[in-house]
Amino acid sequence: MTDKRPQTIQIYLPHGEPRGIRVADVTTRAIHAVHVPRARMDVAGEIEELRGVGVYFLVGESEGAARPTVYVGEAEDCLVRLKQHNAKKDFWQHAVVILSQAGKFTKAHVKYLEWYCLGRAKEAGRFTLDNGNASSEPHVPKPLMAEILDAFDVLSTLTSTLGFPVVEAQVQKPPATTYTLSPKKSSVEARGYPVDDGFLVLAGSTAAATVRTSAGAWVSRHRDELSAAGILDVGPSGTIFRESYVFKSPSAAASAVLGGNTNGWVAWKLPDGRTLSDVVRREDGAAEA
Repeated sequence: MTDKRPQTIQIYLPHGEPRGIRVADVTTRAIHAVHVPRARMDVAGEIEELRGVGVYFLVGESEGAARPTVYVGEAEDCLVRLKQHNAKKDFWQHAVVILSQAGKFTKAHVKYLEWYCLGRAKEAGRFTLDNGNASSEPHVPKPLMAEILDAFDVLSTLTSTLGFPVVEAQVQKPPATTYTLSPKKSSVEARGYPVDDGFLVLAGSTAAATVRTSAGAWVSRHRDELSAAGILDVGPSGTIFRESYVFKSPSAAASAVLGGNTNGWVAWKLPDGRTLSDVVRREDGAAEA
């Protein structure tokens, strides 16, 4: 949400399965999110709320893709729409549906929410959008827009809590000082810092032109995925990150940058020479200022 205050979120398991269908609510709000794994579509009809008006996300991951894929949609009967997508769309493994507990969402609410979510998902850059050309902004009166944007804040919180941060900004507020990876006798100069999801390498960072022969196959594969997604540009003027990208760990980031297996905890350094390990793994356990 826009203001980072403490919140209480309730997650209900209608079938008692932690990895099955989940219903999440901010306990003081009238909006909830229903997570439906595709493998549980056979029992999704038991969730009565899914028959309401809502906005939904279809999420899937594929081998060889740098980012997961998402499709954003809206429907007057979300269960019917999910069944249609189950029959026709192949890529997705999870659906997350956002509905109003009181059934107050109208077509105008969800049309605008769909449009707004598409824009925020594109800005966040965490997922590849499966939607076609973007539509124009729907016209809604200002009082209704205020309701919709308030609902969006709850939507963002719930989707991220369920593990699908489609609309959550990827680049958090950067620290005052970033870490650098710049080996001697090398043209490589990358900058980044730890974030909630791993380690962010900033756009404009340069990387090794080639992958070392000693590197694990995953290093070459990951760089190929980044190149195919337009994140890592391998050209005559050098290898450069065209977009900021979050790696799952400091070592994954360092290995992709240097083109070979690298311990990112000691490779990433502050200007004063301290490594990421020195800062994060301080022996006294004190928090870094």
